[in-house]
Amino acid sequence: MENQTLVKEICATTTQQWIKEGALLVDVREKDEVVQLAFDVPNLLPIPLSEFEERYSEIPKDIPVVMVCKSGGRSLRATGFLVNQGYENVVNMQHGIIRWVQKGFPTTGDASFATGSDSCCTSSGCC
Repeated sequence: MENQTLVKEICATTTQQWIKEGALLVDVREKDEVVQLAFDVPNLLPIPLSEFEERYSEIPKDIPVVMVCKSGGRSLRATGFLVNQGYENVVNMQHGIIRWVQKGFPTTGDASFATGSDSCCTSSGCC
């Protein structure tokens, strides 16, 4: 069996705390997605997944990094890639900008796609 490194994941609420403490948010959604709806945070670096392997070196290794996307899948892949490149202080935000919007955290743009009645945050256990 191959050695696999487990990727650490955090929720949107914990991400908010990390941001307050100076973490960098790296958004791997494509440019058209970011134009439609963006995270409204001070430390944000957009690197579309389609450009990620060429641009990941723009991400500093000396500060905490939270990887994000629409629902958490693409950012999970990017987080795993970074871990394999030697990044130690990088985590994935579970459920992406959809959960961020559902929690009422700051965004710019049209958040209507993430505010439907099928919200996962209506059940207990959601952070």
